[in-house]
Amino acid sequence: MSVVPAEVLPGGALAVEDTAGGAAELAPAARFWPSLVAVYRAQLSRARVARIPLLFVATFQSVGIMIMMRGVVDTRPEAQSVVAGSSVVVVAYVALNLLAQYFGQLRASGGLDHYATLPVPPAAVVLGAAGAYASFTVPGTLVTAVFGCVLFGLPLTNLWILALVIPLAGAALSGLGAACGLLASRPELATLLGQLGMSAALLLGVLPPDRMPEPVRLARDLLPSTYGVEAYARTFGARPDWAFVGADLGVCAGVGVVSLAVATWAYRRAAVR
Repeated sequence: MSVVPAEVLPGGALAVEDTAGGAAELAPAARFWPSLVAVYRAQLSRARVARIPLLFVATFQSVGIMIMMRGVVDTRPEAQSVVAGSSVVVVAYVALNLLAQYFGQLRASGGLDHYATLPVPPAAVVLGAAGAYASFTVPGTLVTAVFGCVLFGLPLTNLWILALVIPLAGAALSGLGAACGLLASRPELATLLGQLGMSAALLLGVLPPDRMPEPVRLARDLLPSTYGVEAYARTFGARPDWAFVGADLGVCAGVGVVSLAVATWAYRRAAVR
């Protein structure tokens, strides 16, 4: 029997010590856009199964509000505010209320630990979930808008503006909802914050601003969904002022960037605890 020195064997003790002494190579970090698409698809699939009944409730709620307001409003500008506000309320119900509940429950159940172990950028998790919930509002918002236009005799010509209002207002409200859920110490508090935000969007967005007292108008101007409502309401005119429409949508976009950045910071803060 021949004897071979241990140092010449590739699996020998010295070889193992040499390998252990070197730094292990880490897998490359996942890129942002593929991660965002993966999270978006996963969240959209989950929301499609679990949130359809709640989306029906949000749409039915907005339609019911317009039916009740039909006997109250008596001018065309008021009708425009009611239809635009009721349409954006669907976005607020899903993107703000349900997203706050989702992230609150995810934090309480330890679900953030699962995402923290994945090589996924935090911004991709927040943006993917926010985008999925905002996309989920499209059918209900369209149904509400069409029903409101028919009910109040408003034109359907510029209904295409919802293709901009939904993602921009949805981004602003989704960021706020995610931040509320991630910063809340308990899921019950996250649910409460989401409900309060949705109620504010309902009361301040649907009611005609001309009938509000001045302090309430100031509070209305602080709500990001208000600018989505104003942008949509302006398109009902015979000659819409597209400069003002673009300005309102720009405010929604700016608030959306800030709110999503805050939500990303809140996610990192909650994930390391």
